Amino acid sequence: MANNNRNVKLLLELVQQPGNNQCADCGAADPDWACYKLGIFVCLNCSGIHRNLSSRVKSIKLDFWEDELVEFMKSNGNTSTRALYEKAVPPYYYRPKENDCVVLREQWIRAKYERMEFTGETKYPPVSYTTGFYEGMLWKKGKENTQFLKRKFVLSEREFTLTYYNKENESKGPKAVIPIKDLNATFRPEKIGHPNGLQITYQDDNRTRNLYVYHESSEETVTWYTAIRATRYAYLKTAYPNKSDDELVPEITRNYLKEGFMEKTGPSQKEPFKKRWFILDSQSRELFYFKSPLDAEELGAIFIGTESKGYSVKECVPKNARGNKWMCGIVLQTPERQFVFMCQHKTEQREWLDALSQVLARPMTPQDYPIEANVRSKR
Repeated sequence: MANNNRNVKLLLELVQQPGNNQCADCGAADPDWACYKLGIFVCLNCSGIHRNLSSRVKSIKLDFWEDELVEFMKSNGNTSTRALYEKAVPPYYYRPKENDCVVLREQWIRAKYERMEFTGETKYPPVSYTTGFYEGMLWKKGKENTQFLKRKFVLSEREFTLTYYNKENESKGPKAVIPIKDLNATFRPEKIGHPNGLQITYQDDNRTRNLYVYHESSEETVTWYTAIRATRYAYLKTAYPNKSDDELVPEITRNYLKEGFMEKTGPSQKEPFKKRWFILDSQSRELFYFKSPLDAEELGAIFIGTESKGYSVKECVPKNARGNKWMCGIVLQTPERQFVFMCQHKTEQREWLDALSQVLARPMTPQDYPIEANVRSKR
């Protein structure tokens, strides 16, 4: 009969080894579950996904462990299992982290172990996001209303464009042809109100434009996301041929550093405060503001340089404020103007101050100066 206390002790030693001390799927520290069908150590959240895939999982500490299962875990482990199931992950494929949405983590796990997309074996037909062309129907939010309608989307690596049509009949021409150059895609399920919600952001006539889309199938939504990343990667390789993958991959797509409501007043700081939805894009060093979270177009943008260039941020108590309901103030100083914002709570004020300070502290690159000039030209 198995000595469970001894086996648990052995597992606790195994899970502390390099490779095993992070979740095999999302990288979370100190995993306390194991998938004994695959021989990997995973976190609680990823263990639930494995259980839904009919993979056999146990708690390291709370469940009974037979001798043969412990030997199987010892002979496998995260490092050797990754070498098999992650042998040929494309550079552009997004590897989810522990705080990413469930859909991204679930489809990463399914792609690895269920569909075995990364073993390096030739697949026919090829996986959709590897072909350089993808098309299909997505539910898209209307520009002026909250209604989602089915629209056809076409992604072309050859043209470096994402095109969508208002009607399925393509003879009337596309509604928009979006260059891949400035496009960003990010999962925003809570914001959009759908577990597969995807936000696509791009530049249109020097204005930031948002599309909010989803597909009923989480696999299809992640395929769109990955196909967009593949096309973005191909574009960046063409535009910056001397850059390495380590330099290019972080630029393919990115999550925004901070989003949320703040109140904003006008240039003289005597105008009434108005509630606005703000998005801080740390990569482009821009703070965008919108009337509401699901607006299609920005109301304005603020470039955030460095302190040596005349930019700064600090806590404040504004004077002559009118109409503000919130009392936790922030002053963002630029060379041309002082912006005053109000947060509802001290915690939000601190989060915004920390996020803005992160951008301020990062040195500007040659690519930042055209963005700065473009933001100034829009005022």
